[in-house]
Amino acid sequence: MSNPSAAQLSVWELISHASLLVQAVMLILLLASIISWYVIIKQSIRLRQETAANKVFLSQFRQQPFPLATTEPSGPKSGGLGQIYQAGLDEFHALQHASTRLSSTAVTDQVERRLLTSVSEQEEKLEKHLSFLATVGSVSPYIGLFGTVWGIMNSFIGLSQLEQATLSAVAPGIAEALIATAIGLFAAIPAVIAYNRLSARAEKISNSYYSFGNELQTRMLRFLQAGN
Repeated sequence: MSNPSAAQLSVWELISHASLLVQAVMLILLLASIISWYVIIKQSIRLRQETAANKVFLSQFRQQPFPLATTEPSGPKSGGLGQIYQAGLDEFHALQHASTRLSSTAVTDQVERRLLTSVSEQEEKLEKHLSFLATVGSVSPYIGLFGTVWGIMNSFIGLSQLEQATLSAVAPGIAEALIATAIGLFAAIPAVIAYNRLSARAEKISNSYYSFGNELQTRMLRFLQAGN
C-alpha cells in the first residue's frame, strides 16, 4: 500500500495505509482488548456478588445452631460457602446413616475430604477466564512488536527504492508500524492490572473457603461429641 503524505498523518490514515499483516496484527490486538474488558467486567461483578453472598451466609451460619436451617437451597445465589456447606452436610448425613458406625474423628476426616473437593470446585469458578487475562497481558506487547518490526522493515525496503531518502518519506511507514506496539500496550496494561487485582480478590475469597471448612468441621465435631 502507498504511504500517506505528511499532511495525512492521522491515526486513521496511518492504519488504513498499513500493510495487511500489520492491520491483521492490530485487529487481533483490538479483539483481545475487547474480550479482556468483557472478562474484567464480568469477573469483577462475579467476585463482588460472591463476596456479598458469602457474607450473608456466614452471618446466618454463625447465628444458628448446627445444622444450619437454610431458607433456600444451595445454588449460585447462595454463594460458594453455601455450596461448600451443602456438600459437607450431605457427606455428614450419609456417614451418619451408614451401616458401619464411625467415630467422630473418622466422620470429620471424611467430611474434610469432601469439603476440600468442593472448595477446589469453587476455586475453579473464581479463577475462570483469569488465565486469558494473563495470556493477553504477557503476549500482546510481543504481538504488537512483531507488527511494528514488520512495518518498519517494509518502510526501509520502500525507502531503498527511492532515489532521495527523506524523513517525510519514511516517517509515515514507521508511524503506522508503531501504532501496532501502542495497541499491544493498550491491550496488555489493563489485562495485567486486572489480572493482579482479580487474582488477589479470588485468593482472599478462596482463603475464606478454607477457614469456613475448618469452622464447619469444628461444629460438626462438637455436635457429634454432644451425642446428638
